[in-house]
Amino acid sequence: MYAQLDDPMSGRTLATVSTRSKDLGLAATGNIDAAKRVGQAIAEAARSKQIEQVVFNRNGFLYHGRVKAVADAAREAGLRF
Repeated sequence: MYAQLDDPMSGRTLATVSTRSKDLGLAATGNIDAAKRVGQAIAEAARSKQIEQVVFNRNGFLYHGRVKAVADAAREAGLRF
């Protein structure tokens, strides 16, 4: 599971978080708990760059399960979309 912040004007990636990141210290990477941690981490990365509002692009994936967990965790951590 990956989440990233992109600047649409410049096309640059501002931050990226993955379940494979050593920073998250996850034992299992393919479950809802890991997805929640990705959502929290991407919200923290956004806050560190003074970004409060984003557009959530699920890239065609259905909005349930892990995708929903990422979104809900990011919202709970203060990210607006």
